[in-house]
Amino acid sequence: MSKECLTVAMPKGRIFEEAVELLREAGYPLPPEFEDSRKLIIEVPEAKMRFILAKPMDVPTYVEHGAADVGVAGKDVMIEEKRDVYEVLDLKISACYMAVAALPTYNRGCEVAPKIASKYPNLASEYFREQGEQVEIIKLNGSIELAPIIGLADRIVDIVSTGQTLKENGLVEVETMMPITSRFIVNPVSYRTKSNDIDDMVDRLADVIDAKERSL
Repeated sequence: MSKECLTVAMPKGRIFEEAVELLREAGYPLPPEFEDSRKLIIEVPEAKMRFILAKPMDVPTYVEHGAADVGVAGKDVMIEEKRDVYEVLDLKISACYMAVAALPTYNRGCEVAPKIASKYPNLASEYFREQGEQVEIIKLNGSIELAPIIGLADRIVDIVSTGQTLKENGLVEVETMMPITSRFIVNPVSYRTKSNDIDDMVDRLADVIDAKERSL
């Protein structure tokens, strides 16, 4: 593939599927079986693009270090990772929100030293600091809902989409923190060396997003 191709870092899962659909609507010829591939690197010569499929938290790292020219990352990841990349477009996909949750018996103010479990320790710390509340953050990599149930933490900070996972694990939302959507991010050096291709991609995606919003 030509060295002039754009390398795009994408997270696996729901964001990937929605971003691929957005790219197709923007006129990029991605093959029908694209989403079914198990490869970690997918070449699409007809679109002059190469895709790197990574864990959501790793996407900004690939873009920051130039392994990818551009990428798609959730706003939650952007706040947590604080990588040196340009955030150029809100893609308005994979909408959800960040929330604080606890057991129904939770009584705020009763904890001597409140413990908060989260996959997002930096984001959680910043949030509670802004609220003027001193807490202890416990970083977990998964199954955050377990923490209050087994007494590891008083509250959790996590992404909420439908609220079903909280409900199934006997937790309730106690604070809504911020809305989350996926963002189009760019490596600063690539923005200079491949500005025409990147600007074209941003414009085409923006047109699709605008058209969707006008149709609502």
